[in-house]
Amino acid sequence: MAAPMITRYFASSFKKKVDLRLAVSLFLKSNGCSQTLSAFKFQQHRYFGQPASKTHPHLVNEGEVTPGISKQEYSSRRTKFMQNIVKKTEGIIKNHIAILPSATKVFMSYDIPYTFRQNTEFLYLSGFQEPDSVLVLHTTDSGLKSVLFVPKRDPDKELWDGPRSGIEGALELTGVTEAYNIDYLEKYLYSYCVDNENYMVWYNLTKPIHEEFHKKILDDFVKQDGKRGIENPTSMLHQQRLLKSPAEIDLMKKTCDIASQAFTEVMKFSKPEINESHLYAKMDYECRIRDAEMLAYPPVVAGGNRANIIHYIQNNQLIYDGELVLMDAGCEYHGYTSDITRTWPVSGRFTRAQRKVYLSVLAVQEVCISMCTTDYSLADIYREMLNQIAVQLALLKLVPSDYVSERTKLTQAAAHFCPHHVGHYLGMDVHDTSLASKNMKLLPGMIVTIEPGIYIKADREDVKPEYRGIGIRIEDNILITKSKPIVLTKSCPKHPDDIEKLVNQNT
Repeated sequence: MAAPMITRYFASSFKKKVDLRLAVSLFLKSNGCSQTLSAFKFQQHRYFGQPASKTHPHLVNEGEVTPGISKQEYSSRRTKFMQNIVKKTEGIIKNHIAILPSATKVFMSYDIPYTFRQNTEFLYLSGFQEPDSVLVLHTTDSGLKSVLFVPKRDPDKELWDGPRSGIEGALELTGVTEAYNIDYLEKYLYSYCVDNENYMVWYNLTKPIHEEFHKKILDDFVKQDGKRGIENPTSMLHQQRLLKSPAEIDLMKKTCDIASQAFTEVMKFSKPEINESHLYAKMDYECRIRDAEMLAYPPVVAGGNRANIIHYIQNNQLIYDGELVLMDAGCEYHGYTSDITRTWPVSGRFTRAQRKVYLSVLAVQEVCISMCTTDYSLADIYREMLNQIAVQLALLKLVPSDYVSERTKLTQAAAHFCPHHVGHYLGMDVHDTSLASKNMKLLPGMIVTIEPGIYIKADREDVKPEYRGIGIRIEDNILITKSKPIVLTKSCPKHPDDIEKLVNQNT
């Protein structure tokens, strides 16, 4: 069979919107070929809109939906979620239906999309990476049904945007009970209304994830008379996501390792009069060549006094000799994020005042990390952070001497020098499971950040001149265990002697 003949046949079929598998089968049959369709491995990638074991064996193992996470784990997540829902209303409501839309594309300008990032709750329960999809979970007499509604396969659109999984691909990839094209969603929900009554709808009505689906379909569905009520599932999902599985912990270790190694290279790359944007670019590059998909958030690269702007992201100034640079950055690796902050002198030498403040912050952080056990909550650690900062401020003589004997004033001063919390939960999102209370005791399997800081603006006239303009934060990612905490970012240098040695490798 001549290659041009095959090309013309496939091209004709593609223009007529004939399914590629059907086109291949007809071609083989018409030409008396005895080979089976499965022999043509090139067709496999046409049926997955995301990396799969058949198309990306270097990323995804057999039996996994996303790298590192198996079909069985995703199924267990869905089961546990619905069991928690049933348990919450046990004896009151029998039937439950949860609706979790995916994210949609967001465009930066006409026809030019931003990098797509899937809605976390949808991704956590399905592993499906395509936009404009919906996961529906509902109870049945025999247990749980999971139904995925996905974009219809469309050769014209796939020509521009890449392959879609379609119904068959979604079923094979995710292991859900059923899958349909997204245009069947409205009919499916209508049928559910007809067949059920006195049911609870679990849907984020207050902050719809997918505005188009909400306006066209979901808003009407949640207003049907047969329902018993509407509950937002997000908080319950956040509680479930707080505790990481062994597979998730492995992914978190990897993303923390990547970011730590990248930070090391960025420190080496530093020099006086370097542009903040160059350090940003270096971080991005070093993360990506270590297989991270992207940076986890717009990084803070703040030289000099700009470090006192907590969320400074302009990253467009020069950093001069004698100044510190505060970088807050992390990466995303197969859906899991790291979040590290380091502060270092671009010249390779801390001044005496810079080193004193740095060692003060480091001392505070070491106390806070030691408290990352099941005996404490993040709120407890935050209160202790303020106490420890207060002690350091007194030692540095950054507060009036009479404050030392007045604990309330000293603590208030500490909150002024460090206006943010000690940390947050970390996982699939940077500020992970934000609806989970910071007052609960830490549990094995949680991952948190610990990030104390001391910020002294350049215009403060109540401190000695040598301290003005210094802003220092040190942040690490901590895994909570049954015994002592594990610092996942321990390979990222943070002792001032180690930092100076590293930066001076560039000179």
